[in-house]
Amino acid sequence: MIMKPNRWVALAAAALTALAVPAPPAAAESSVPRGFAPASTSWTGPRHGFVLGFSPCGKPGWCASLLSTTDGGKRWRQVGTPPISLPDNHNQVKLTVIGERDLFLSDGTRLLASRDGGGQWSRVRLAGVREPFYISKITESGPRVFAMVTGFGSPSTTTLYSGLPGARVLLPVPGFTVTGSATYGDVAVSGGVQVSMGSDYRVQKYWTSPDGVKFTSAPPPCPADSSASLSGIRQGQVLALCSGGPGSPQPGATVRRLWRAPKLGGRFTGTAQAPTLGINQSFSAASPTAATVAAEGGGTGFLHSTADGGATWTTTVLSGRGVCLNDLDFPDERVGVVVDGLPDAEGGSAVYRTTDGGVTWRELTFA
Repeated sequence: MIMKPNRWVALAAAALTALAVPAPPAAAESSVPRGFAPASTSWTGPRHGFVLGFSPCGKPGWCASLLSTTDGGKRWRQVGTPPISLPDNHNQVKLTVIGERDLFLSDGTRLLASRDGGGQWSRVRLAGVREPFYISKITESGPRVFAMVTGFGSPSTTTLYSGLPGARVLLPVPGFTVTGSATYGDVAVSGGVQVSMGSDYRVQKYWTSPDGVKFTSAPPPCPADSSASLSGIRQGQVLALCSGGPGSPQPGATVRRLWRAPKLGGRFTGTAQAPTLGINQSFSAASPTAATVAAEGGGTGFLHSTADGGATWTTTVLSGRGVCLNDLDFPDERVGVVVDGLPDAEGGSAVYRTTDGGVTWRELTFA
């Protein structure tokens, strides 16, 4: 079904036991489990993608499966059964794929890694982390793995963790912590590593690195009264979404603008205001001039898109699931994906894909 546009968001390591659960890759024509509902998606190119999902089973009630496609979602095969369950708090179980063999899974507090394409999984621990906490981002660039972690104590803290690929423990990166009543952060690795962190919509910090090893402080993408959602570098240009606190100027709304820098570490300038409808869920840029914001409000999902650098915007009403929109990403300038809903939500979940830069979206099927 084609959705039509309507115009117009958390030292030290002792002997650690790794959770390694063998799960041999399925045969090439392995069928999709009955009742499969997607939870997360990650793509390495416009035609090659992975979807983590869950299907009804005996105990614990929902069983995980990992699917792969090489033809843009026309056909799927099961490539693994990750040892992870749907959390009781309805956190998203997020999948991140790096290349074709390196995968990460997180339910917000538990982090798993696979180095063989999803056959075996090992537990990755965060040194010194205090509960309650939430892993909002996990990614990898060259010689480093990065995780953005927010602790919900009093005060709140957001910290960047890092380690070598294959490490069983990630350590806090010295100097990469913010503290306040409300803290947040993001990390992007495409075309160079960017780290943004802030607190209370008053403090904002930003660092860049060409290799993920040596970082340099740079002018923040956004004004101090907003938070930054980062996207990868597109044709040399750096794009960020700068947003005010959720629920402003009215409930279910967010003030947001697209900001752009001419190069990594360059000074950002803002564009015209984007639509305020909905609370931010995710953000991704397809090119230096095309970007999309996924937002949710009033029980409805919205995709706000621009094709002219933020001068004008269109809004696609995606569905009435109204739970969350996750994993918005553009593996190239034309193709993008987003996950709508959660497997155990009343309205279920779906993966949508665009092949025209975000103008229209089609629901993928897993039959």
